[in-house]
Amino acid sequence: MAREGGWFQLGFRLEEGAGLEPARLGASGAIRAVRPSWSFFGLVAAGAPPVLQGALRAALPSDCRDLLPSETHVLLLREAALEARRVEAGPALDGAPAWRRELRPEEAAAAGERAAPDGGTGRGPEPRCLGSLLPAELPLVPGGYVVPRPDFFRPLAPSLRARKLALGHEHVLLLCAGGALFAWGGGRHGQLGHGELEGVSEPQLVEALHGVPMGEVAAGGWHSASVSDTGDLYMWGWNEWGQLALPSKTMAESHGATAVNAESSTPASGSSAQQESPKAAFISIQAFPALLDMPQGADVSKVSCGSRHTAAVTQTGDLYTWGWGKYGQLGHGDTASSDQPKKVCCFGDWGLVVVDVVCGPWTTFTHALPGKVGKTCS
Repeated sequence: MAREGGWFQLGFRLEEGAGLEPARLGASGAIRAVRPSWSFFGLVAAGAPPVLQGALRAALPSDCRDLLPSETHVLLLREAALEARRVEAGPALDGAPAWRRELRPEEAAAAGERAAPDGGTGRGPEPRCLGSLLPAELPLVPGGYVVPRPDFFRPLAPSLRARKLALGHEHVLLLCAGGALFAWGGGRHGQLGHGELEGVSEPQLVEALHGVPMGEVAAGGWHSASVSDTGDLYMWGWNEWGQLALPSKTMAESHGATAVNAESSTPASGSSAQQESPKAAFISIQAFPALLDMPQGADVSKVSCGSRHTAAVTQTGDLYTWGWGKYGQLGHGDTASSDQPKKVCCFGDWGLVVVDVVCGPWTTFTHALPGKVGKTCS
């Protein structure tokens, strides 16, 4: 049964808990981006100010171009300034901003490009260089990046040539123009990919991926993912609920399996333990990036990480999810968790191809367009 395309929400909904069926948020060309927090989310529209939905509902100022929400603050990109507004200020986010940074005229012009119509693709314009400016989407801003909590602005060295930046719960991943990947912040769950469980305060190259140009990057609660220019998916970090698509703690314990030591686990030792143990060993932490073999050898175009789940879009327009599923965020019509990538069948059954995915902590937002009639999952 064919359906209209657009953005769809799966998973946690404050009013009802689990959301097992995809809820359509709007038509394909109307929403340019989704910015999720835990209890609410922002919808960035083409040619109109963003709106907030969920526990916090509001229409934002008419000159607002983009936003970045958290449960305590909403960071706004306006025509002439960056502002952080307190969530507790109320639905309209009234009152004096908690923080404000004026934009120079050339910065404001670059930021304004994000609001330009994009032909109905739902995607923003490609980043372009303007001196040291890079008008990529938030959280990147001229001279650095922003986070929706104090101290809102953090500088970045221009030499890093920032292309895309992803914020995890305690860590940051930076994709550079040449495809190199840097990570810093908290590292106790292996989420930095440096092979250690220590945090670092400054950007540090993820050496395990050096020489493999990356095209996409994602940071979750305590895990990370990246996609190479050729469509290979790499994952690392915390795996308690199978969010790395490796045997998980919760499932392994229910079958009496043994654990792989977190501090000594590497891609090689993890694979060996799984093959040689009479009971499938689980991996709680993967401190180095490991290549994930997708079903049918599918190449990946997009990836996103939630608090404890992962979603990936293939180059053929299919959506796969895995990890924690308590609120239906995996899209399989139930609340089961999975430590293996599973195809979300409903979009193909509706004659839609998936082109983008954004994970909130306990939700999955998917952009799907008319394109094909899928096959029923076996």
